[in-house]
Amino acid sequence: MADTYDLVVIGSGPGGYVCAIKAAQLGLSVAVVEKRKTYGGTCLNVGCIPSKALLYASEAFAEAGHSFAEMGIEVEPKLKLDKMLGHKDKTVKANVDGIAYLFKKNKITGIIGTGEIKSAGEVLVTKDDGSTETLSAKNICIATGSEVAGIPGVEVSFDETTVVSSDHAIALPKVPKTMVVVGGGVIGLELGSVWSRLGAKVTVVEFLDKILGPMDGEVSTAFQKLLAKQGLTFKLGAKVTGVEKSKKGAKVTFEPVKGGDAETLEADVVLVATGRKPYTDGLGLQNVGVKLDDRGRVEIDGHFKTNVDGIYAIGDVVKGAMLAHKAEDEGVALAEILAGQAGHVNYEAIPSVVYTAPEVASVGKTEEELKKAGTDYKVGKFPFMANGRARAMLQTDGFVKVLADAKTDRVLGVHILGADAGDLIAEAALLMEFGGASEDLARTSHAHPTLSEAMREAAFAAFAKPIHI
Repeated sequence: MADTYDLVVIGSGPGGYVCAIKAAQLGLSVAVVEKRKTYGGTCLNVGCIPSKALLYASEAFAEAGHSFAEMGIEVEPKLKLDKMLGHKDKTVKANVDGIAYLFKKNKITGIIGTGEIKSAGEVLVTKDDGSTETLSAKNICIATGSEVAGIPGVEVSFDETTVVSSDHAIALPKVPKTMVVVGGGVIGLELGSVWSRLGAKVTVVEFLDKILGPMDGEVSTAFQKLLAKQGLTFKLGAKVTGVEKSKKGAKVTFEPVKGGDAETLEADVVLVATGRKPYTDGLGLQNVGVKLDDRGRVEIDGHFKTNVDGIYAIGDVVKGAMLAHKAEDEGVALAEILAGQAGHVNYEAIPSVVYTAPEVASVGKTEEELKKAGTDYKVGKFPFMANGRARAMLQTDGFVKVLADAKTDRVLGVHILGADAGDLIAEAALLMEFGGASEDLARTSHAHPTLSEAMREAAFAAFAKPIHI
């Protein structure tokens, strides 16, 4: 039995590794158990980071082949997919190596192996060679993240060649001529747009009657039109009843949710991107009586504590949005709580981003949510078409939308469709974190010319009138 750690974290994704680092910074002795060969979890290894590397590279490829000529730059881009995938792999390695360095820097004990909770104070680690090690812990944090969910009620056999999950859609050896994406959410649209830009004919099959289900409806509609212009085809309100391999590659069978004849699409590759589910297999939760909710998530209280003393959980494995930065915030908060401080997460100010071209970003309430709640609100919008920097960049698609309380002017939600939306949304999140009003944003000087001026103009539109339209 090793010395007792103040905290043992199971899982080294964004929630787990951030929790471990913050706890170590606060003076706790920390160990992290990770079943992969490298740290970083799904996000750094096969999710957020590699997909963003491919998104950026494919966007550059598409821009070189289309908009460069309009700016007086004549090139004839040639795709070297192996090198593009190599760029992705280098990006991943740099990030996962960075986590290993941070563990060493903060004197965190990292252990590669599968962790199982044997009791409230013990974690059994089984390593690849079959050997075991038992860690003694004052506190245990479950940060095991999520895994591919599949299609509810439909048996899908992933061969990761023709029927692929998001984990393997980042490493296709060649560009498919045709691709069907099952799921019109963030993952499906991001990866679908990558392969579309590289030459695939992509069709998205979505159960709901809109893409990006939780997103603001106006943004969703406008975004779908832009993706359609880029060549993506959509089958909305479609219930998938079967996915199987075929002579060509694979085929997807679906029928209208509202009733009607079934339809079958064949493609070289079918990407199933219908979301993710909490990963709790093999953790030994039944051994210690940790409760799960009806969706398989670990139940926690307001301080991330399970029903068992000394066992906590954060990230995708608990309630809330499955977002890396949400997990990070929870990791920091839990570390602070365990160190005797007042850790807290403001779930009303956590942004969500779709890293396509253009990007989509959102924080706070949508119009649909405000209407449902009976909230009296006002709307301010500003198009990037009227922004000088956007014109100079040939990035005029989209708009900024600010939703504010009609009486207090407090900003309740901000939604952006356009270039660099993922970075611009940080201003809105900060504003909302401090309970700011649209007038606060409008009266804050913004450098000219920048895309951020569209944020200011939308705020002006919410409490008074925009200047430039």
